[in-house]
Amino acid sequence: MTVDTLPAGSTTAESPEALVARLAADGRAAQRVLARIGEAQKAEALRAAAAALRADEPAILAANAKDIAAGEAKGLSGAMLDRLRLDAERLEGIADAVEQVAALPDPVGSVIEETSRPNGLRLSRVRIPIGLIGIIYESRPNVTADAAALCLRSGNAALLRGGSEAVHSNHAIRAAFAKGLESAGIPAAAIQLVPTQDRAVVGAMLTAAGQIDMIVPRGGKSLVARVQADARVPVLAHLDGINHTYIHAAADRDVARAIAVNAKMRRTGICGAMETLLLDAQFPASGEVVAALLDAGCELRGDARARAIDSRILPADDTDWDTEYLDAIASVAVVDGLDAALDHIAAHSSGHTDAIVTADEAVAERFLTEVDSAIVMVNASSQFADGGEFGLGAEIGIATGRLHARGPVALEGLTTYKWQVRGTGQARP
Repeated sequence: MTVDTLPAGSTTAESPEALVARLAADGRAAQRVLARIGEAQKAEALRAAAAALRADEPAILAANAKDIAAGEAKGLSGAMLDRLRLDAERLEGIADAVEQVAALPDPVGSVIEETSRPNGLRLSRVRIPIGLIGIIYESRPNVTADAAALCLRSGNAALLRGGSEAVHSNHAIRAAFAKGLESAGIPAAAIQLVPTQDRAVVGAMLTAAGQIDMIVPRGGKSLVARVQADARVPVLAHLDGINHTYIHAAADRDVARAIAVNAKMRRTGICGAMETLLLDAQFPASGEVVAALLDAGCELRGDARARAIDSRILPADDTDWDTEYLDAIASVAVVDGLDAALDHIAAHSSGHTDAIVTADEAVAERFLTEVDSAIVMVNASSQFADGGEFGLGAEIGIATGRLHARGPVALEGLTTYKWQVRGTGQARP
């Protein structure tokens, strides 16, 4: 199989494996340049990239309009189109996020710990870049800039493979970003975008051990499941965001109502959106919370006790408790106290983000301790599950595993470490 869209200057078709090998070689060479430049130059490059994104606004929005038109013709859902759509305000947000990353402290070279051994050896554990990071994502063009900024700031090169839905947007954003890098003396190959939508290239990236150092998938459950099943390269990912908001008996009714509506309806298509609402049987204002969600346009699917609260709630089946809707739909259940809520979350949460609304501090502390998710919240909307909201700048994704990084993965999560040992001539006896 050959690649169906060749990079500029190519004269012969390449197999997916050959294409990935060539791009990886170029990226690794660029990463070696990044490894020896200073913090100030990387920050300058990111500020230049943000300026280029703003300067290229007409071209980027025109490219995005092509993607939106194609998506509408394909019948993409409203949630998918919302993820895909750019306007002047969203593009400004993308550029601003790049500048925020530029302003963050550079983690590379920071000393995690230092110690001295009795024999006089001095040991340091120091943060270093991971290397070349492959990022496979779907319909969000902002990921192109976010991933590029985070990888560059943390000293990594990036090989991006975006989805076909955003192909024009991704290329326009990457082109602007490359202008910024080159103006600051950094090779454009530090941030590369795979020049084809051939799906075989994804397989070639997943098996490029020794060429790509880590894969980060950003997209739907089927994409992430495939990456986790097929990769021969380390993967940093979450499978889905089945997030719960538990309204405890001691919750403030106004706070509960506002948080529930925001957690579901602010943006329904993001991974931090609430998918299941748990209502304590002793909470006196469940009807108000349910009505607020229904009146906001959310379809609710509930158990028998939830349906007794409001006749507009549809019956839930067993699959609803394990579904990431990414739409204006939520499941709702009534539970008998904190222990029942914890049991439900343990059985059905994907380990992404779970929240409690309560005025009881002891209950809140138990929830924080006993819920085993990457992000656990008290009296806050799950929509805050975002690297920018955590003060991390942009994020590369939310990791729900237990190794290396967990929660919003930003600069520190894109580094590893090495041991530096300094001696004065010691030989081991």
